[in-house]
Amino acid sequence: MASIEPFIAASAPAQDAGVKAQALPANIEAEAAFLGAVLIDNRVVEELTQPLSPAHFYEAVHGRIYERILQLLDRKAVVTPVTLRPYFESDEALKALGGTSYLARLTADGQGLIAPRVLAEQIYDLALLRELVRVGRDLVQGAMDTSESVEPLEQIEAAEAALYKVADGAGNANEAKSFSEATRVAISGIEKAFNSGGHVSGKTTGLDSVNQRIGGLHDSDLIILAGRPGMGKTSLATNIAFNAANRLLTDRELGIPEEKSIGAATAFFSLEMSADQLATRILAEQSGISSSALRMGKISREDFQALSFASQRLSQLPLYIDDTPGLTIAGLRARARRLKRRHNIGLIIVDYLQLLSGSGKATDNRVNEISEISRGLKTLAKELSLPVIALSQLSRAVEQRDDKRPLLSDLRESGSIEQDADMVWFVYRPDYYLREPDQPKATDPQAVHDAHAKWAEEMERIHGLAELVIAKQRHGATGIVRMRFEARITKFSDLAPEELANLAYEIDE
Repeated sequence: MASIEPFIAASAPAQDAGVKAQALPANIEAEAAFLGAVLIDNRVVEELTQPLSPAHFYEAVHGRIYERILQLLDRKAVVTPVTLRPYFESDEALKALGGTSYLARLTADGQGLIAPRVLAEQIYDLALLRELVRVGRDLVQGAMDTSESVEPLEQIEAAEAALYKVADGAGNANEAKSFSEATRVAISGIEKAFNSGGHVSGKTTGLDSVNQRIGGLHDSDLIILAGRPGMGKTSLATNIAFNAANRLLTDRELGIPEEKSIGAATAFFSLEMSADQLATRILAEQSGISSSALRMGKISREDFQALSFASQRLSQLPLYIDDTPGLTIAGLRARARRLKRRHNIGLIIVDYLQLLSGSGKATDNRVNEISEISRGLKTLAKELSLPVIALSQLSRAVEQRDDKRPLLSDLRESGSIEQDADMVWFVYRPDYYLREPDQPKATDPQAVHDAHAKWAEEMERIHGLAELVIAKQRHGATGIVRMRFEARITKFSDLAPEELANLAYEIDE
């Protein structure tokens, strides 16, 4: 395009005498032609298959023009060189090209209308190549640094994270976002909550009572799920993993776009149990056959048929289990990025936090190491823009109190877990601690009978009940959600309305 030759000349890289400089990948003519097409027909922006942002433009003036176009289109305004003119009258870079008359020259020949999508794709691809050049340059500079303070493994992780962003088209993800862009994301979440019936703006847990309290699992959130051994932490985590993956599979079958689904492809990092043990648990939950019967093969022909039917469904689930032992936080983050890139996972579960290792710098201080791990998990949630649920152990202080319901101070080994977490959940089963009382002296049979009857009555009242204590929540109120727990098949479920009617629902404001 002859009209933009001065612009190309003004932006050409400087060359040393006798040395031809190599310019970064860019096509300024394609940028100008695309902007001209948009100014002639604003609908071009709506028809793009590849998302294009102002940061993808090589020339800063073109980026500012495109940003202003998007802002005006958001206001439902018609964008032309005339409506753009007031915003660029004082733009110094544009003055070098002839001032605001350059806006009109962009639309002079309308070449961009022939193939605007192709132009947009080229602009996007060249932006990724420029970002790749930057990453490569930083990688080389970092690798040349041989000082003692440099950790090669950390450099490798940083390089992998940068390359992941380029592959994901997010090379400029760290740049400040305009408020209008942030508002669009917020409105999208509100719309999802509205369409789901007013409860879920994030990923579903599959438990209505929990969804109603927390609004679903939100992107970028770190959720700590803690409890004493035997409370059912892993069971609840596997329930949520299945429910989220199954909802996504169901929505796919119904033709619902993945971005509008409240389900999620799920990555389950199991540092304690093997993949087949977790699979057995999920099979037990879905077939209704106890996991102990499955392990020992004590099932009937009818049970086997139910198991076969459940396994066919489970084989299609977008649920990925990584049971690699002794993972470091850096290794987990690298594996999570690959799963995000290959399978577009939308939820990560880690069982459990204390089995992860740090970078090796803080091995002499476990508290510092746990702090590094919890920060790493929060960073991962933000980097991949998905919720991370990390299971955690509680200290034995719970056992020493009359009221065994956990508190935030019971989180084991580090207060930074509480700081980094967006939500902290505790699993508590009152029937676990209700043991039959010591028998009175045999000379008093009535006392023995009365004590046992009182214990049996209380056990009948609370048997199978479980509480999810929401001790911290950035997005809303704390409180207690009561559920049903079937220990035989390790499954949590919502209480029936008549059961809830008999229980007080506690809320801490």
